[in-house]
Amino acid sequence: MNRTPEESMALSASRTYIDVHILQTVPPANLNRDDQGNPKEAYFGGVRRSRVSSQAWKRATRTHFTERLPRQDLATRTRRVIGALAEQIADRTELDAEAATRLANALLAPLKISAGRKEGDTAYLFFYGRPQLVAVAELVRERAAELAALDDTALADEIKQLAVQEKFSTGHPMDVALFGRMVADIPALNVDAATQVAHALSTHAVELEFDYFTAVDDEQKKGEETGAGMIGTIGFNSATLYRYASVGLHQLRANLSDDEAAISAVEEFLTSFARSMPTGYGNSFAHRTLPSLVAVVVRKDQPVNLVSAFEEPIDVTSDSITGVTSGIAAASAGKLAQEQNRAVKAWGDAPALTGLCHTFDESGDTAKLLESAFGEAIAFPQLLTRVRAHLTDVPEQATR
Repeated sequence: MNRTPEESMALSASRTYIDVHILQTVPPANLNRDDQGNPKEAYFGGVRRSRVSSQAWKRATRTHFTERLPRQDLATRTRRVIGALAEQIADRTELDAEAATRLANALLAPLKISAGRKEGDTAYLFFYGRPQLVAVAELVRERAAELAALDDTALADEIKQLAVQEKFSTGHPMDVALFGRMVADIPALNVDAATQVAHALSTHAVELEFDYFTAVDDEQKKGEETGAGMIGTIGFNSATLYRYASVGLHQLRANLSDDEAAISAVEEFLTSFARSMPTGYGNSFAHRTLPSLVAVVVRKDQPVNLVSAFEEPIDVTSDSITGVTSGIAAASAGKLAQEQNRAVKAWGDAPALTGLCHTFDESGDTAKLLESAFGEAIAFPQLLTRVRAHLTDVPEQATR
């Protein structure tokens, strides 16, 4: 359903947040390296935890989008926007590469994006939709030869009359609308992110370990040469991670100006955020797993991160607060459920919708605790359908 800008602004006044809480157990891995090459960590609750940065999981989520959606409908983030625009111009006109690059530079000059150290690069990564770049190239398609024949001053004057900035400020693809864009030089090109992603933290204390490895030289002469062809170490850890993100549907609608597109973007984000995984040292550790729990909470007041559930680290060797001692993941799920129940009771903020998918024993204590907090467990595709049905009704509720 398409709406006018005025209608979109009116709907934006009705806040809707989609919080997603995930528990995921990862085997020995190095998902996200620090400056020493070791897994990132953080102190929380007085102990060292495994950490995966929000940037790493947002990158993984955006990469997962490309596995499900047409590439030409998505965004890219690069310093090489000038070269990309030049290619688009060359593909649509009879200009050679040099003339197309000159025209691309002229088109982007009014944006005043700082130049990078390398010729043709911008000073920082520019996040734009591929359809937006096509729209900019289309501005000069029919006049390309005429514009290319002008001197620099005349060309700049002609380019100033074209709606270059407008093309980058409208028609945002889903990933720009979700994750936003910040252009320090031109605030008018900024896009407020509709999504917040927290750093993933282990629910328990974690110690850094090292894998000492050797590689054998296959061509080594047997009986004449000894020793390894290569020796090294890789830092790793293993953890049950608590992952959290929140999508502001009202901001997403404002960014996309289309209700159906906004709801579809929420569905795509939930899918890709749940199923994606950072790829650091993926070949060495084969760490790809699926979450043991995905809980979705739709709220009208504010996003609520439930990480306080794990301020006291899980320790299944001692008596668990939840009474669930069948493993770290199960104990973590129990504490997450308790935190959700406490928050609702203490603050009186009843969610507009809760949904749950998990892999724990349906007859066990963990499942009962989870049901008390998030409702009956359903399969992940059903969870997505339930969220979509609720969000589709939200605009109607806002106008009653």
